[in-house]
Amino acid sequence: MVALLALAIGLTILAASAMKAPGFRDGRGRTRWALALIYIAFGVVHLAVPDALTPIMPPMLPHPKAIVLFTGVCEIAGGIGLILPATRHWAGVALAIYAVCVFPANLYHAFAHVAAPGLPSSWWYHAPRLLFQPVFVWWALWAGEVIDWPFSPQGPAFGDAMLRGD
Repeated sequence: MVALLALAIGLTILAASAMKAPGFRDGRGRTRWALALIYIAFGVVHLAVPDALTPIMPPMLPHPKAIVLFTGVCEIAGGIGLILPATRHWAGVALAIYAVCVFPANLYHAFAHVAAPGLPSSWWYHAPRLLFQPVFVWWALWAGEVIDWPFSPQGPAFGDAMLRGD
């Protein structure tokens, strides 16, 4: 299912880029749309089959089904927010925070060996997912135009100050 979703999103981005659709004319726009579509798609999955995702919730959290539904709404809202220029910045911030907040569930799923219907249980799935989480934080901030790193022509100010000995 994840592979089909990735293929559909990739083909959508390629087609829109080839047609020079608004928002698909540069790398940031294309990756913004990719991230938005990923979050919207997974948000829909959270809302459509919450019982499939509740097993990966750490047991100390109350009302796991309500949390899964809430996170689905957050993913959809964040994805839509990235697309809209007026809300892009705050959607990027919110999705970065979201990626940090769901990390404990990803850790629990991996290390407690929790079986969840429709989700792989091997380390071929868990290791990339856990390692990629910081990339999702960065990606949300970059797609939301909160940060320009590492693509800023000026470079990082903090690094420059360090080099000068300030």
